[in-house]
Amino acid sequence: MLNRIANRFSKLVERYLPDAFVIAVFMTILVFVLGFIMKPSEPIKLFKSFGDGFWVYLAFTMQMVLLLMTGMALASVPVVQRILEALASKAKTANQAYIMTFLVSSAAYYINWGLAVVVGAIIARELGKRNKHAHFPLLVACAYTPTVLFAAGLSSSIGLTVATKGHFLEEIMGVIPTSNTIFHSGTIIIFLALLITLPIFIILMAPKQGIISYTPPIQNKEIEVKNESRSSPAERLENTSFLGILTGIIGMVYVINEFINDRDLDLNIINIFFLSLGLILHKSLGQYAKAFKEAGTAISPIILQFPFYAGIIAVLGSSGLAESIINGMASVASKETFDIFTYWTAGLVNILAPSGGGQWALQGPLQVPAGLQLGVDPAITAMAVAWGDAWTNLIQPFWALPILSVVGLHIRHIMGYCILLSVWVGVLTTVLMLFVY
Repeated sequence: MLNRIANRFSKLVERYLPDAFVIAVFMTILVFVLGFIMKPSEPIKLFKSFGDGFWVYLAFTMQMVLLLMTGMALASVPVVQRILEALASKAKTANQAYIMTFLVSSAAYYINWGLAVVVGAIIARELGKRNKHAHFPLLVACAYTPTVLFAAGLSSSIGLTVATKGHFLEEIMGVIPTSNTIFHSGTIIIFLALLITLPIFIILMAPKQGIISYTPPIQNKEIEVKNESRSSPAERLENTSFLGILTGIIGMVYVINEFINDRDLDLNIINIFFLSLGLILHKSLGQYAKAFKEAGTAISPIILQFPFYAGIIAVLGSSGLAESIINGMASVASKETFDIFTYWTAGLVNILAPSGGGQWALQGPLQVPAGLQLGVDPAITAMAVAWGDAWTNLIQPFWALPILSVVGLHIRHIMGYCILLSVWVGVLTTVLMLFVY
């Protein structure tokens, strides 16, 4: 029955869901309309906050662009391709391909979500190439679904923020050790429950007919013009292995030194690591530049859409809309249900403002004091926000863009499956939170 529901629902979503950019623009218009209703006397303030906020994520956008391009360039190295091929060859059936994609991506998400973007997309693509019986849109959904586990991972933005001395809510909630958040027994139980049940749910959804197998994207091959200048000094510099390896070693020394000095894993360190390792393995600068150029076609949706969501977050804050949503749900909660209402609120806010750090900046200053008044542990409040933020990532196309860019699919191809999976995640997490926190 679930298979039939998933099949029909996926086709319905594929038919009517617009492009992710259209969704971003629709979200922009929606928050403006709601903002005008909230503050009809201050319309110019909303326009100003949108314009000022539009550029807030420029550094983050560039980090994501480099993450994808350096990761894809690294994946094109022959030795890396052989490793991926060997791993992908272990999955002999479609169900094995779905489970392997989910588990490999889950492991990467637990370590670092930025790493998972590249790892999940590439393993899905490699398994899709070798298993024509696997429904490729569902395979990609398997790579993206573990985004809901990010809340309990080692790079949980909210969990790490509240554990950092000097964080912006320290005066209200103090410094919360990770033993009370991402390593709390309740967090681990929810994590394991999702890790075990989601693959089962995915297999039950898997289509038996109408399989869409992986199709390599059409690429424009540049015609290389052979001439006598190929042996020129300039050509030799481009193709020598010395410069590429030396540059890569410089970067690797920096990475190793940072980890020796207890630096946390973040986007910047991952990007330098991917770049340096890619230079070493590609050897020549010319070969790496070629691989980097081929990866460049995948990242245009990110450059286009990320600034819009930055503007949306700014309008949510300046209009008071986010505050109204949060206060409305908090007002009907009790001590026993506060974490549940916080979870639901975070899920709703995340649809409009899909950024863990940005959402905590909006929600934390309101949610934590409200919880403290009811006697709720601020660590539980923080994790409820983190789980809610991760939950609706499944139905918010913002974080799916990097993976979709790598595999060459449209958001409508996977969203039908992701929406159904989000229903299961929401129900299971809500029930468990009643007992484990």
